Amino acid sequence: MTAGAAAGTLLIRGATILDGSGRPGRTGDVLVADGRIREAGDRSDASAARMIDADGLAVAPGFVDMHAHSDLAVLDDPQNLAAVSQGVTTQVVGQDGLAYAPATEAALDVLREQLAGWNGPHAGAGWPDVAGYLAEVDRHGSAANVAALVPHGTIRLNVVGTHDRRATPSELAAMRSQVERGMRDGAFGLSAGLSYAPGMFADTAELVALCEIVAANGGYFAPHQRSYGAGALDGYAEMIAIAHRAGCALHLTHATMNFEVNRGRAGELTALIDDALAHGVDITLDTYPYLAGSTTLVALLPGWAAAGGPAETLARLDDPAQRERIIRDLDIVGSDGAHGVPVDWHAVEVSGVRDPALADRVGRTIAQLAAAEGRPPAEAALDLLIADRLGTGILQHVGDEDNVRTMMRHPRHTGGSDGILVGAKPHPRAWGTFPRYLGRYVREHGVLTLEDAVVHLSARPARRLGLADRGRIAPGAVADLVVFDPATVADRATFDEPRQQAAGIPWVLVAGVPVIEEGVRAETAPGRALRSAACVPS
Repeated sequence: MTAGAAAGTLLIRGATILDGSGRPGRTGDVLVADGRIREAGDRSDASAARMIDADGLAVAPGFVDMHAHSDLAVLDDPQNLAAVSQGVTTQVVGQDGLAYAPATEAALDVLREQLAGWNGPHAGAGWPDVAGYLAEVDRHGSAANVAALVPHGTIRLNVVGTHDRRATPSELAAMRSQVERGMRDGAFGLSAGLSYAPGMFADTAELVALCEIVAANGGYFAPHQRSYGAGALDGYAEMIAIAHRAGCALHLTHATMNFEVNRGRAGELTALIDDALAHGVDITLDTYPYLAGSTTLVALLPGWAAAGGPAETLARLDDPAQRERIIRDLDIVGSDGAHGVPVDWHAVEVSGVRDPALADRVGRTIAQLAAAEGRPPAEAALDLLIADRLGTGILQHVGDEDNVRTMMRHPRHTGGSDGILVGAKPHPRAWGTFPRYLGRYVREHGVLTLEDAVVHLSARPARRLGLADRGRIAPGAVADLVVFDPATVADRATFDEPRQQAAGIPWVLVAGVPVIEEGVRAETAPGRALRSAACVPS
């Protein structure tokens, strides 16, 4: 320890400070004490118990992953290497309307099957309330902070079940009560998955009624909307209308325009957003910097085939008449689960399977599997679903580079990995999203400036979450920090090798404690479950 240095202090010396304001970076020091930033700015003569020589490096507020699927991963692996190694210090979970809290036992029976392709077959996972999940995170410890959303599809399972119908007035009242409880437990908003069962069975009025509760508690609505294909713009317009009617802030998750039908049309979406902003709707959005999407194979099925839950879905796949109808929806009509576009089986690649006996399917497209078997692709897909008990994960190679760049330039844009962490070959975005922004889209292509990218990845999402003491480098702020090399930072995760740690990120701090130290995972877990301003302590 340096003479006179305070115990527990840390000095980041000689870094280019990117403070989250968007102002040009400046060379200086950042002094951390007791988990917070004590000084930030010009070269300091302060002494500290520990010093990081950051000459040639940049320091920024820790990144906020606005769309993470780490709900159970943070409990399985508290060090969260996939997240923290790319500079993420806060993850927002409970996404796409499907999560394990608040859930009844009956709902959990469905969710554990339905979410196997996202989170693996966790037989014991589930909590009756959001407070229980957040307490579990705190008990386990976590390298990154965790913020949660109330999942609309889960509360619909709790109250309405798996049925494809409108909620009755009493059921709607019960769902509103569960949203209220979730917000008071510390959730930051409400997520929805409107191309997934059972969320897809909700009408606009139901969502407005629930968003009214979210708005009253200062939260935001984070929908995976009904279509990212043929009905994309109509789907976005519906989400904006819901937010407007409910007086609720809106965060458009993985806001993109996918599939060939939308090639080059992201400008139409940004125009729709800009018009809504001009009329007073509070909108933010997130994207991932890749062309391919990722979901489960069962998600492509039409909604009517998913009604009633996994067991009924499997029965339909085995019934010749219903199977024929499903294939027609997939191949000719364009099912609602597949975003209203006939499925291009050449673009659907198996990323993971539940049954190890099916491991040879991973890395191959459905079209390739079908050709090897000498039969139509849809038939091969449905048989794979039966064999794998609906647990198959997929990549969909359906994106458009111009659309990706247009969306990331929007002044309300933030970053979200949408990262699935299970499966033999998951999407590399789970490990590479944030360094890919900094390396490919800042340094190599100049789509964003470095200062602006830091705003997108840290300050703006922190503001959306209402975290006044995070997302910036200033005295008094929590010392969630990432130290990186602007000249070398890059994603190394690929579709062939997706679990590769990023380059050029030697230090990541959460509450002033290193979780990545000289590029290596530290065995520390200083993060915690964050709770919104609406939280009422029990």
